[in-house]
Amino acid sequence: MDVEHSRGYIDQLYSNDPQRCFQAVSELKFAVIGSVREKGSIIEQGIVTRLLQLLTQQDSDLNLKTEVATVLNSLAKGLPEHATALVQAGLLPILWQQLEAGASCGWNAYTQMVLCCLRSVYRQGCAPVPNWDHKLLTTLIQYGYHPTSNQECVANILAHACKTSEQQQLLLEAGGAELVACMLCSPVSRVQLPALHCLAAMCHNNERVSVTIATRSYGGKAVPDLLVGLMSRDKARDMQLAAAVCLTFLHRAGALSADDPKIVFKTLQCLVRMCRRDREVWERVEAGNTLAYLTEISTELQHTAAMTDHLIQTLTDYLKCQAGPALPPVDFCASPITSRQYDGSTLWSELMKEAALKVYASLGANDEVIRQRVIETEGLMETIVNSLASASPPVQLAAVRCLHSLSRSVHTLRTTFQDHLVWKPLMAVLKSSVSEELVSMASSTLCNLLLEFSPSKEPILEQGAVEFLCGLTRKPHPGLRLNAVWALMNMAFQAEHRIKVSILHHLGTDQIFRLLSDSDVNILMKTLGLLRNLLSTKAHIDQIMQCHGKEIMQAIILILEGEHSAEVKEQALCILANIADGDMAKSAIMSNEDILKKLMNYMVIPNVKLQIAATFCISNLIWSAEEGASERQTKLRDMGVYKLLQNLMTTSDTTLFDRLKDNTLLHARLPDIHPSESSLPQEDRIHLARLWCGHYPVLNYQRNVPCGATRRRMPSLNPRPFSPLTIQVGILGGSILFPHHRGCGCAVSCNTASDPGQWTRCRDDPSSRRC
Repeated sequence: MDVEHSRGYIDQLYSNDPQRCFQAVSELKFAVIGSVREKGSIIEQGIVTRLLQLLTQQDSDLNLKTEVATVLNSLAKGLPEHATALVQAGLLPILWQQLEAGASCGWNAYTQMVLCCLRSVYRQGCAPVPNWDHKLLTTLIQYGYHPTSNQECVANILAHACKTSEQQQLLLEAGGAELVACMLCSPVSRVQLPALHCLAAMCHNNERVSVTIATRSYGGKAVPDLLVGLMSRDKARDMQLAAAVCLTFLHRAGALSADDPKIVFKTLQCLVRMCRRDREVWERVEAGNTLAYLTEISTELQHTAAMTDHLIQTLTDYLKCQAGPALPPVDFCASPITSRQYDGSTLWSELMKEAALKVYASLGANDEVIRQRVIETEGLMETIVNSLASASPPVQLAAVRCLHSLSRSVHTLRTTFQDHLVWKPLMAVLKSSVSEELVSMASSTLCNLLLEFSPSKEPILEQGAVEFLCGLTRKPHPGLRLNAVWALMNMAFQAEHRIKVSILHHLGTDQIFRLLSDSDVNILMKTLGLLRNLLSTKAHIDQIMQCHGKEIMQAIILILEGEHSAEVKEQALCILANIADGDMAKSAIMSNEDILKKLMNYMVIPNVKLQIAATFCISNLIWSAEEGASERQTKLRDMGVYKLLQNLMTTSDTTLFDRLKDNTLLHARLPDIHPSESSLPQEDRIHLARLWCGHYPVLNYQRNVPCGATRRRMPSLNPRPFSPLTIQVGILGGSILFPHHRGCGCAVSCNTASDPGQWTRCRDDPSSRRC
């Protein structure tokens, strides 16, 4: 029946006579049920406004309201644009209001239809995030315990409406976990399936909620055990998939470990089984996407999946798919989180490629052996290159993810990637895509392609990568800024001077300051790493400091004076050490007493990493082989650096001690290790080195006493070497003095050098121990 030619009952909708109005709504109901065209016509005529008015009238008959809700439910089941029009007309607030009113009045038939209408709207995916409160959620959950029709509606509403972490927490506090556990034990599959979707929505990326749900139980069984039962092979395929999705989300949220048998032997095996070529397209796509997410970060699961049921070879069929065997079942209900469109075979090829590329990306994320098996897959590289060039955005994103995973292999970077010139379509994606997620993943891949051993580095630079990446550092998205700075840091490593100058020119010192002030500590660290790589090689250091020295020193002071972690300040000190390695750049530090005082301050801070970095900078400043070293040594000695270095010689850190013992300013370079001491542990050698150099207080006193006036003498050297404990006990007791040497019969002599702390070998016996 054509509504436009049957204006009679349409006019009766606006009648004040309740009987006539009810008859008109009934006729309208039969007109729109099953007819998409009639649904659209009713909406276009603006009749929805009158229907909503009938719902909100206080004196409207309950039967009339039920008929109106039935009509609205039918309209919501039409096309997505039909449901969108209902939402825009203000349907949802009225339905929620009516639902709360029905809870107190006991309107069973009417409230059931209101729930059906809410379900239909939310399943279309066009409803905004609801503004829930505890009272409303409690009311909705009360409806979910009985009857079966209510349970189905409530589970669907919650599954599609729960989007944010706040909603997940509110739903948990209102009793959502207990309701879902109850629904999972329902004998009706059309209740169990939306309950699984609701559970997935609650657990998705929420550790706190997931951990709580994993402890909930119903009928003596915990929720994870209930999910394992729903993955049994005698269950419907969509039921198995939905249960696998829930367990996957519980694992990724931290509620179940990667070695949990429910994950390794049940969930993973179920998903791999559903990827087989004898399964239908929609099933393989859903299983592939879930499997990729399950194995994305766990090396153990990646190893297990790669060895299970020839998975890597099975996925090659995904790349060749052109048409599927059948559409999903009529009553198929995909998860609101993982759902895909299966309306026609034209999309099947794209969906299959996307799923396969995601799985390959996850499998090859960490292990080189698996990565090589993936890269040898027939047709994979051609699929990746073609997908980057002409596929839809979701497939492009999956291709970039796979490329990023494979780019972690040095062998692949130098061979396969060069053979297929993957940098060309990757740069095209970077410059043309408007998707932040796609650009972020592509720029992350570019970081690996710009490593110094990658053959793709030079052609990428010729394509204007420097200017493009410097532009990305100005984007508001922190992920883009991080990847851009990271790529520039890799680009500057051991680079030619022209590349470094180009980076500084396009980036600008102002932008460097902004990056150093970024709230993201990772961006700050990579910016400091970029400066370290720019300030390497003596000639480059001097040239860059000559042009940008003032700004660079200001940036370093900004970091050293700021409230930053020790790791960040260590990077800044390392930059100073690089500057101190330059020939002319040293003056930028030596002429700045503020910087020198900061270096001295970090030498006494009780943090070994900072002490090592500051001492390294001092070592470069006073290196004797360079011009002006004596003047710099004198200045630093007058400032008290010599005393600080002496105090640090008592350190127990081997790296710091090795750095100190070669310091020119101390003028006390230790003799080489004697063969008889080479087998000792490093800690013992350090204690002996201190003993020979007189860094213990008792020796500093005793070494000035003439050998003949020594009050006590050690017995002949025992063939067994000193242990650290023996040395320490001897020092504390004042008994370890100048030992008598075997074979020469002489006391150890003290060198007549200006520094009495430097000791030599015994002159009469070149093979004797160091003293």
